[in-house]
Amino acid sequence: MQPAHETLPRGRSPFAAAFLSLVFPGLGHVYLGAYRRGLGFAAPPLLAAALVAGFAVRMTAFDLAGLAVQSWFQIAVFVGNLVALVYRAAAIVDAWSIARMLGGRAVGSLSTAVRAAGMASIASLCAVLLVMSGAHIAVARYDLILSGTTNCIFNQDTNCAATGSPGPSDNGDEDTPFPDTAEPTIGPAATGTVVPKWNGKDRLNILLIGADEQQGGHRTDTMITVSIDPTTGQVVMFQLPRDTVDVPVPPGPARSVYGSTYYNKINGFLSSAENRPDAFPGTKATRGYTGLKSILGYLYGLDIQYYVEVNFEGFQKVVDALGGVTVNVQIPVLDDNFPEPGAHRERLYVPAGVQHMTGVQALEYSRSRKSTSDFDRAARQQRVIVSLRRQLDIGQALQNIDTLAAAIGQSVRTDIPRELVPQLLGLAEKVDTRSIESVIFTPPFYQTECMNCPPRGYIIQPKVSRIRQAVADAFNTDPAFAETRDALAQEGAALWVLNGSGRTGEAARLADYLSYLGLAATAPNQRPDTRGLSATTVRAYNGAVDKFPLTVQELTKVFGVTIVPITDAAVHVDFEIITGGSTPQLTPPPVP
Repeated sequence: MQPAHETLPRGRSPFAAAFLSLVFPGLGHVYLGAYRRGLGFAAPPLLAAALVAGFAVRMTAFDLAGLAVQSWFQIAVFVGNLVALVYRAAAIVDAWSIARMLGGRAVGSLSTAVRAAGMASIASLCAVLLVMSGAHIAVARYDLILSGTTNCIFNQDTNCAATGSPGPSDNGDEDTPFPDTAEPTIGPAATGTVVPKWNGKDRLNILLIGADEQQGGHRTDTMITVSIDPTTGQVVMFQLPRDTVDVPVPPGPARSVYGSTYYNKINGFLSSAENRPDAFPGTKATRGYTGLKSILGYLYGLDIQYYVEVNFEGFQKVVDALGGVTVNVQIPVLDDNFPEPGAHRERLYVPAGVQHMTGVQALEYSRSRKSTSDFDRAARQQRVIVSLRRQLDIGQALQNIDTLAAAIGQSVRTDIPRELVPQLLGLAEKVDTRSIESVIFTPPFYQTECMNCPPRGYIIQPKVSRIRQAVADAFNTDPAFAETRDALAQEGAALWVLNGSGRTGEAARLADYLSYLGLAATAPNQRPDTRGLSATTVRAYNGAVDKFPLTVQELTKVFGVTIVPITDAAVHVDFEIITGGSTPQLTPPPVP
């Protein structure tokens, strides 16, 4: 390239010209006085920057994150980065060659400039090109990391194992035909068929899985179904404890394999379904997730469209890459026998109050259950998830993108389509995390607990109708009422309702109403001693007034009476309600 009718002032440094073109294409030419040539080099990147900025200013960080996971965008970045590298190199070399002119004569060719240049001048040019190339190599590297990471996450048939990079997968019997199934009873998930993808208008249901993949197993110890209403922004999280057994199996081929209920603990269902092509469609890499979404969707009466799984080791690395997480620990955790890697046991203590946790500490806080119950652990896990969502700092994530990408690539799997990610991130941005409702299906209200039931050991058995009603109510009731109901269910007081009025069915109806409020109420078929009683009588046995303050408050509000405390070691119920002539006739509303 040779500028027409342009001469260069003497004494201009070729290194300075090359360096200025490194700063921005065309700037070195302006330094040399080749203004038209400089404008020609500067115009394309200026126009490209203006175009990109025009789109970027209209996008949020969530929009940009959603765009970054798209394959076409990653390819476009790679190609654009390569073109920019070549273009900037051409601008640098051209400015340097012009500076190597002889006196005030017209600029010679590049080959002439190189032959005339000394070793020092050529070395300076190479240094500038090397510095310029370094930035583009870094961009290409991170683009390839992002591409590999997202391929690990979104391609279920890709096995990234411990390396975070794609590798061959074991698709097993992916060509095994799946038999036709009958029509589902509750959505497509009822038969294990493929659930229609989310249309952006209906409620979105995503299964969050926390998996323990140590010692060669694949146990889904955490199963949280997040249900989001895109119109109102309402979010409800349903969590089923891992020791739940006898979960109803959806109609179709799965029921022919497992029977009407799954006999074993639900945390082992995914591993079982992986190896049953006669029960669920898909490859070995996808079949287990299809089965787990299907059986939980049938239990809840929901179509669970997608899943996101994080294994415990990866969760720890992700938290560290995000700079830790701050959690408000409401109840201290003390575990004198917490399992550590290498079969060691150590003492774990997490005090109450606001705690900033590393990945290891957050995992220990989430997993400990020796001194508490599985249900306390479920509440802690949800608290950590919500805290991470509230504290997500895009800037912090970008600073640790290398570590974060490796951790995510090794530990996260999902069947969410890439093209849906921008829409989902936009939806997540609208969600008010302070109004997220949480329902954990715990005994005694939602399940029956058995401490030692041979041969299955400790198990809990679901009260399916109550669970399904709770799911339906969560979408149709006032959030404040739902929160109070779930708090009462968590408190777990046991109530008896006894018919003291003689009105047929009164105790059963009242027990149903109290159950609707979240109380574990039953109506045993026995006549109470009503001597001296005419109004509603509520008795609290063996310190129940102090143990169950929320229940006391609710019963006082419902019946408007003073609760009578009684100590009687022979009574094993917490509260006893004896109806009278003035007892209100209360019944729960119909299930939606």
